[in-house]
Amino acid sequence: MKSPSALDVFYPIVPDIDWLMRLLPVGIRTVQLRLKDASDHEVRRQLSAAIELCREHDCQLIVNDYWAEAAELGADYIHLGQEDLAAADLAAIKKAGLKLGISTHDEAELEIALAADPDYVALGPIYETKLKVMKWEPQGLEKIKAWKARIGEIPLVAIGGLTPERAKGVIDAGADSLAVITDFVTHADPEARVREWVSITRQFITEC
Repeated sequence: MKSPSALDVFYPIVPDIDWLMRLLPVGIRTVQLRLKDASDHEVRRQLSAAIELCREHDCQLIVNDYWAEAAELGADYIHLGQEDLAAADLAAIKKAGLKLGISTHDEAELEIALAADPDYVALGPIYETKLKVMKWEPQGLEKIKAWKARIGEIPLVAIGGLTPERAKGVIDAGADSLAVITDFVTHADPEARVREWVSITRQFITEC
């Protein structure tokens, strides 16, 4: 199993810079910063700090949503949901050289994502998730297989209800990266849980 270009197999999503600082020493190589309800000043402060920290730790930072700020501050990767994608300036994103990941949940959204020439496609929720109420039923492993067959060499990121115990099955179904938040954020020892994730997913790379 090979990690896709720029992305590690383990892809944690963190809600703020404090979580990022906790996890970088653990050895993560890809992370998404998903800020919610932050002021413009706070967005810029956290993005700027995150960009610098991730460069120091050789970690690929993916900025959720704030593509204009990400481009201005020197980030190189963004992630957009379907609503954010519809409102974004794709020409400006491409001109800035930003790599782009896009969320998908059904065939129509996949077509929209592929039309934007993404650097990866995310599919979810794979399993039931408790992070937020979803209008989509769990996608399951067969949908991963179908999505990967459809997108070919474009990296596929699986998200939703993932645990270390489910990791191998999701990778074997065709996912290139596993996006995780609830499993470690709600764990009694988040750093230990992330170390477990790193150890397990490193094995997928060495087994190539």
